[in-house]
Amino acid sequence: MNKKEQHRILFVCHGNICRSPMAEFIMKAMVHERGLDDRFHIESAAVSTEEIGNGIYPPARSCLSFHGIPFDRSRTAWQIRRSDYDRFDLIICMDRSNLRWMKYIIPNDPENKIHLMMSFAAGTGAADVADPWYTDDFETTYRDLTLGCSGLLKLLLEED
Repeated sequence: MNKKEQHRILFVCHGNICRSPMAEFIMKAMVHERGLDDRFHIESAAVSTEEIGNGIYPPARSCLSFHGIPFDRSRTAWQIRRSDYDRFDLIICMDRSNLRWMKYIIPNDPENKIHLMMSFAAGTGAADVADPWYTDDFETTYRDLTLGCSGLLKLLLEED
C-alpha cells in the first residue's frame, strides 16, 4: 500500500454484530490513542443480511466496555456491497467462511484488498478470529482482534 492521506479499512464478519464491530472500535481506539484519527477511516459490515439494522450484540458491547474501548451505541449492522470495494483500501474478513461469502459479493480482488484478520497477527498460527456467537467466549475474540489490529496498524504505519 502506498503512502496515502487516509487509510480506509472495512472489517467484515457474518452478521456485523460481534467480531467486525469489535474490530472496528478496537482499531479506532488504537488509532485515537496515537492521535491518528484524521489518517484513518474505519467501518465494519456483514456478508449476510441476517442482522441488518441490529446493534452490537450485548455481550460484545460488555466486552468492549470491560476493556475500556469506546463504541457508538447507535451503530447498526449493514451488508457490504460490491461498490464498497472502491470505497476501501482494505477489506478485512474475520474468517475463511466470510472470504467465501465475499466471492459472491465481490467476485474479483485485482488490487489485493481482501485479507483475513489473523494474517496480521504474527505468530498466532490462527487462520480465523474465534467466533463468540458460537463459543460465547468474547475474551478470546477480543484477544484475537487486538493482535490482528495491532499487527495491521504496525504494518500501515511502517508503510507510511
